[in-house]
Amino acid sequence: MDRILEIHEADSDLVCQPGAKWMDINDMLKEKGIPLFFPLDPAPGATIGGMLSTGCSGMLPSGEVIKTRRRSRKSSAGFDTTKLFIGAEGTLGIVTEVTIRLAPVLPTTVAVVQFPDVRKATEAVIEVMNQGVGIQCVELVDDLFMAATNKYGMSKRKWPVKDSLFFKFQGPSPASLQETAKIVKKIVEKHGGTGFEQARTKQEAEDLWADRKNAHYSGMSLLEDARGWPTDVCVPVSKLPELVYETKKDLAEVGIVSTIVGHVGDGNFHALLLFRNDEEEEIVKAAVHRMVHRAIALDGTCTGEHGVGVGKKVYLVEELGQGTVELMKTVKRAIDPLGLFNPGKLYPDDEDGDAK
Repeated sequence: MDRILEIHEADSDLVCQPGAKWMDINDMLKEKGIPLFFPLDPAPGATIGGMLSTGCSGMLPSGEVIKTRRRSRKSSAGFDTTKLFIGAEGTLGIVTEVTIRLAPVLPTTVAVVQFPDVRKATEAVIEVMNQGVGIQCVELVDDLFMAATNKYGMSKRKWPVKDSLFFKFQGPSPASLQETAKIVKKIVEKHGGTGFEQARTKQEAEDLWADRKNAHYSGMSLLEDARGWPTDVCVPVSKLPELVYETKKDLAEVGIVSTIVGHVGDGNFHALLLFRNDEEEEIVKAAVHRMVHRAIALDGTCTGEHGVGVGKKVYLVEELGQGTVELMKTVKRAIDPLGLFNPGKLYPDDEDGDAK
């Protein structure tokens, strides 16, 4: 289930099966000389089905195969049933085919800058994003992440151990990249940013970005013989500085080693909390619990990307309300009355109620 079925260059889209990996798709488009790419930038092994993008078809628990929409960019023909399956985490059906939108390949480069703390860094991002400059990605990494990158040993440089931002600039020409870099440099310096460094070559840009992509493995290197608890939350971008600052303060107070990596352009951040024994695992569990409550109190969500699964279903009533959760359960019962698909996932148990 990992085949690429159709490429429509003129329409900037592609039809594939859910097991297709985004990196394989981009490599294939490059090999064929097609100047398009899948613009999301998740973990290297991520599949399209796991991300479930703009349109899908699939099989219901009854065995019936349905198509939720056709390839036109927009449609007002009935319910948007595609979005019914997005976020359902496999509880409503099996995705068999996905249509994804592609973006043009444009000149791209990477820049990195250090900050005195994560609050200053996230405040800088908010101002940069409001300038309308050509930013494809902006990633926050904290000081412990940079220390972990140095320790892991895969980087081609030794980084200052400070909270940092990784920017990926994109524009129609090299000149536009330089204009973006000039604007961003001025803004980040206003917020206490130092050591602004822009890649000079394509290879250097790839090397810089690779340090960000090695987040999980470099983070695990911080504590010998440790296990990791990866989690994520998401809030409105304006609330992100407060959330990240308070989370780092909390983790420091309870003595948990953790790295933070944030897709700060959309208010989403990930934490990797390390523990070595059952006692530390309980401390980590409680810290994650507080992190989630903190995010929801800021009008955010218990998860921006990782999903609910089993571990976070207890928070759905608090986040969405009892009525919305009951509606979700009603849809589940209607489509999968026997509870065959991913039982025990996503939907809170009746006794869960509000997570305290």
